[in-house]
Amino acid sequence: MCSVEGIGKKGGMRIGVIKGGGGGASGGERVDKLKKSSRMKVWIIRATTSVLLWTCIVQLTTLGETWGPRVLKGCPSCFSHQDSSVSAIEDKLPSVPARVIPPKRVYKNNGYLMVSCNGGLNQMRAAICDMVTIARYLNVTLIVPELDKTSFWADPSEFQDIFDVNHFITSLRDEVRILKELPPRLKRRVEMGFVYSMPPISWSDISYYHNQILPLIRKYKVVHLNRTDARLANNGQSLDVQKLRCRVNFNALRFTPQIEELGKRVIKLLRQNGPFIVLHLRYEMDMLAFSGCTQGCNNDKVEELTRMRYAYPWWKEKIINSDLKRKDGLCPLTPEETALILRALDIDKNYHIYIAAGEIYGGDRRMASLAAAYPKLKGDSIGAI
Repeated sequence: MCSVEGIGKKGGMRIGVIKGGGGGASGGERVDKLKKSSRMKVWIIRATTSVLLWTCIVQLTTLGETWGPRVLKGCPSCFSHQDSSVSAIEDKLPSVPARVIPPKRVYKNNGYLMVSCNGGLNQMRAAICDMVTIARYLNVTLIVPELDKTSFWADPSEFQDIFDVNHFITSLRDEVRILKELPPRLKRRVEMGFVYSMPPISWSDISYYHNQILPLIRKYKVVHLNRTDARLANNGQSLDVQKLRCRVNFNALRFTPQIEELGKRVIKLLRQNGPFIVLHLRYEMDMLAFSGCTQGCNNDKVEELTRMRYAYPWWKEKIINSDLKRKDGLCPLTPEETALILRALDIDKNYHIYIAAGEIYGGDRRMASLAAAYPKLKGDSIGAI
């Protein structure tokens, strides 16, 4: 129903205000506005309270870190035993120094150098030291070296099977950029046979690589050095060159964790038997054939070694005077001479002696003198222990 609240006169007309008794549209809007206003106030109060609480927590945490240790010093705590035990455990743990990765060396890249090492592991290791040094001073990118798989040993191992390749790359990043493989475009060119391959001249100094090899790299972008043994002179080089060689050999070329772990196990086993000596006689058939050193060999053995030397076309020296080589100090000690040296050094005959090499050329006949002088001689290689 409707009721008349007030009646007045204006211009002869009767005016009245009619108020809805059941709640009209204008009244509902006011109620909604009041509700929205109340919700807004509640939200503002909550937000303000949260900010104040968070500020108080931060302040208390800061004060706790500053004053807490002073206030609680000497007071018993339920965490004190736990903290002390943790500290004791931490004290017992060996401290491992953080690995520091050197910064990258920034330089203009003149091209890419691929290398295929040849020879035994020691020869290849020395060659890798040379190739890193050459790449650094030519300002080129070195591709991880390829190891020899066709030599006398016929070892199928890749670089990463023997050496820690990631450590090799990162430990030298301040000297030279090293990649595991060529960029895709250049890799496709090499796979198609478009690559300049050559053996560098043996015992060359660093100027040879600047004058002869660098122009080829700039021209072809990729140069492949297919032989690396003894390609850089050992003497007469600058001190910086020699320092980098040593750094590669003693720091960058680190064996894989599996090989290092195996080495530790072998050393542990050897030490259980008391003092020992490991000898690498370098008296295998291929070494004697290559060097032409035939002291103590009969005529049949001399002929056999000569045939082997001629069978390898990349062994350039064919006619060799064994006596002259020996006088120049270019021959390994014979097993008989090794026995004399050990006795001259007063090495105890009760020491265990292990031969770390391949099959000794001449077998038991050549090892008889050494075995007689040192009864605990182990003729097999260490790998068989």
